[in-house]
Amino acid sequence: MSRTPVDRLFVHARELVTLTDGPERGSRRGAAMQKLGVIPDGAVAVRAGRIVAVGPTDEIGRQYAAREDVDLSGYVVLPGFVDCHTHPVFAATRADEFHRRCAGADYMAIAQAGGGILASVRAVRAASEDELAERVRRHLDGFLVHGTTTIEAKSGYGLSTDAELKSLRVLTAVMRRHCLTVSRTFLGAHEFPPEFRDDREGYVRLLIDEMLPAAAGARLCESADVFAEPGVFDRDQSLRVLRAAKGFGLRLRVHADELEPMGGAELAVEVGADSADHLGRVSLLGQERLAGSSTTAVLLPGTTFFLDKGFHAPARALVDKGAAVALATDFNPGSCYTQSIPFIVSLGCIRLKLTLAECITAVTINPAVSLHLDGEVGTLHPGKRADLAVLDLDSHRELGYTLAGNPVVATVKDGVQVVTNASEVVSDPEAWDPMP
Repeated sequence: MSRTPVDRLFVHARELVTLTDGPERGSRRGAAMQKLGVIPDGAVAVRAGRIVAVGPTDEIGRQYAAREDVDLSGYVVLPGFVDCHTHPVFAATRADEFHRRCAGADYMAIAQAGGGILASVRAVRAASEDELAERVRRHLDGFLVHGTTTIEAKSGYGLSTDAELKSLRVLTAVMRRHCLTVSRTFLGAHEFPPEFRDDREGYVRLLIDEMLPAAAGARLCESADVFAEPGVFDRDQSLRVLRAAKGFGLRLRVHADELEPMGGAELAVEVGADSADHLGRVSLLGQERLAGSSTTAVLLPGTTFFLDKGFHAPARALVDKGAAVALATDFNPGSCYTQSIPFIVSLGCIRLKLTLAECITAVTINPAVSLHLDGEVGTLHPGKRADLAVLDLDSHRELGYTLAGNPVVATVKDGVQVVTNASEVVSDPEAWDPMP
């Protein structure tokens, strides 16, 4: 029997975690989050950057012939991770603040004294586009090294029309020459800049009348976000910004109920946001509203861990109520400086009391749904992008159990290995075959 030609076969994975036991698209909730579709000695057939078939290696080998076979013996293979909440457009770290917090300083007190987000704002405003682009490129490389192949990336450290547009231009230019899939979010409503500290209404008007139409009009973003939190954007301000963003054709995301309750989850559902993120202080009503909606609850356990808050989002309750739950890193210079989804899975198991299967679902298909990319990534169904995270583990059950370090030894993007030896990143578009 003749075999069907393909470009590449990835064969002999110790375990291939496909998530094909569930539907190709759509959020997975409740018991559906437990279905992983694990294939021992698994293989993936790839043509033109897309998955053609998955199955046991002997079966795939009988059906398909490739120009190249990639032997993954001894490794666990999952869909490339989807990180749906990141802040990679910054010009400097804030390690000094971390050590001040470790010595007892409060995060909000540091911010009110001109640190926090405003420190990052000063650095971004002072950076040239070339300087900022080099930083962003390194940050995108860092996601790949940790097995992440798709991210959501926010602006939000400019807080002026010029600096926010500069941030989005840089992000757009870098992503066009990088293999990582990036969904861009405008976050001008991240904080009030110093020049508007005494005129918050004036900044809201600037967001609505100038910044949002400029960003949307230049097609520099797919979504808009707002930090809905007491002391930052109140409910009325948040609602006005979100409605304006929707009017300019942008999808919506919301920083909701992170440190204090403010009905942010309810607001996200009300405006039809793709996600409500953080949720450390989400109300019981907010949990119920999320469970009855299409809004994904994006939980960021790395942030509450990094800030040592002593509380976490009620993940167990959200899953049990039927909400669509995702996990993300919140990679940023001040409150969670990590790009490691494997570490976030550990926190999901230990701190959020989720099962490993729930965590894997929460870093693959559910975040893909929140980005409207579930037809492209998040599972290993035929037709989707051939994005793989290759882990040096004896079983997928060691993900989460293995603390710190980086179990990812290779990352495959669109059927091409773009990370080798756990750290060497290929981001030059001449060295890989992007999707047609």
